[in-house]
Amino acid sequence: MTILIANKVGHQFGGLCAVNDFNLKLHYGDLMGVIGPNGAGKTTLFNLITGVYKASEGSILFKGIEIVGKKPNQIAALRIGRTFQNIRLFRDLSVLDNVRIAHHSQTSYNVLEGLLHCGRYAREEQRIIDNSLRLLAIFNLSHLANETAKNLPYGLQRRLEIARALAISPELLLLDEPAAGMNPFEIDELMGLIQSIRKEFQLTILLIEHQMKLVMGICERIHVLDFGETLAVGSPEMIQNNPKVMEAYLGAIPS
Repeated sequence: MTILIANKVGHQFGGLCAVNDFNLKLHYGDLMGVIGPNGAGKTTLFNLITGVYKASEGSILFKGIEIVGKKPNQIAALRIGRTFQNIRLFRDLSVLDNVRIAHHSQTSYNVLEGLLHCGRYAREEQRIIDNSLRLLAIFNLSHLANETAKNLPYGLQRRLEIARALAISPELLLLDEPAAGMNPFEIDELMGLIQSIRKEFQLTILLIEHQMKLVMGICERIHVLDFGETLAVGSPEMIQNNPKVMEAYLGAIPS
């Protein structure tokens, strides 16, 4: 069964075509990578899926629902989560509060209950705290729950951002360069973590990444973009040995 279908999606910025005739079909449980040179249209694609930009043309269906034209909060409510190429944590809040705040789009108490701290408020807030701590434990961040987010090392900030994205209980998770700025040891850990959360949370994952070790190591299919156009789609082996891809982006990859 398909969870996401993009059909003939295009987007222009003025006279510049950022994405052209893009087609994608994701099945439940897929782990797919999107690669390409800088400026290939990768982050623009994520922004189209999450409602930051409205596609100039084409259709994007999530679980059969047309999401082109929907606002980012409406798309998040449908259970599409994401991280960003440039980390967007609440830097002056604690690690715990960064995860807690992401839950509040799903609370059921009303404004009066929130103001008076009564009714469903206490139950909901305790549920949020419990789930936030559970997510921090999965990412080995429990001991840093009360630390200010901006004080975390870069690699741990990346982990926190993924934990926060999981707070909305997504079915589709978009990871925009999750390994950016990480050292080889952290990348190895991240590969295992992505596989683990995929299984535990029954996620479909679409990721953008420049670290070929990560892409080739965990992605089952890879979609290659170049100047907004699809250059190739296939397994890691097919992509690694595609002459056009090698010329446009990858270079020689050691076997």
